[in-house]
Amino acid sequence: MNSAPAIPVTAIRVAELVPEGEPMPVYVHVIDHPDGRVLVDTGMTQLHPAVADMDPRIYPLTEQDFDISSVDIVVNTHLHFDHCGGNHLFAGKPIYVQRQELDDARNQNDYTIPEWVDPPGMHYVPVDGELELLPGLRLLSAPGHTRGSQIVVIDGEEGPTVIAGDTAVWFDELDNPRTEGQLLVRSLNPEMVWLTHAHKPWLRSI
Repeated sequence: MNSAPAIPVTAIRVAELVPEGEPMPVYVHVIDHPDGRVLVDTGMTQLHPAVADMDPRIYPLTEQDFDISSVDIVVNTHLHFDHCGGNHLFAGKPIYVQRQELDDARNQNDYTIPEWVDPPGMHYVPVDGELELLPGLRLLSAPGHTRGSQIVVIDGEEGPTVIAGDTAVWFDELDNPRTEGQLLVRSLNPEMVWLTHAHKPWLRSI
């Protein structure tokens, strides 16, 4: 019996932040599912005074070899500025985000850059907990980094692939999980976990 081909995930670097003098990449992730192309987070497309202290360098999707129109679905793991700054590129497309996250981003001061969350034409689809987005591709609530953070789980024969956003920022936070979201990721026994601020995925130890 032939096994189903793995669903490919591609990481695209869209920015670099330099908090406290240490360069930190910002990646978005593209899932080429048989039923549609999914973009997880949208990075940044412009500079903003609110984050000038992080000395951002941006490499927007619009300036890369990437077809914006090929995206069918957008997922925001959460709505901090470096995850939603390209949402405006996808006006009219469904953007899936946890309802808690959308509420917090819209109602808490100093949470994010509000105009990047709600530019014209946004079509948010609020999610409450778990949702099967496409066959073999789920969204799961993963509180910790923010109350409304979520992860994307892609089924695989050797264990799932997880796109975790900032549920973990460093590999150590998966090796030694502490938050509810980090513990959830490890409970899934994933084969690999893609993080927003890491060049390569975390891989399960054999």
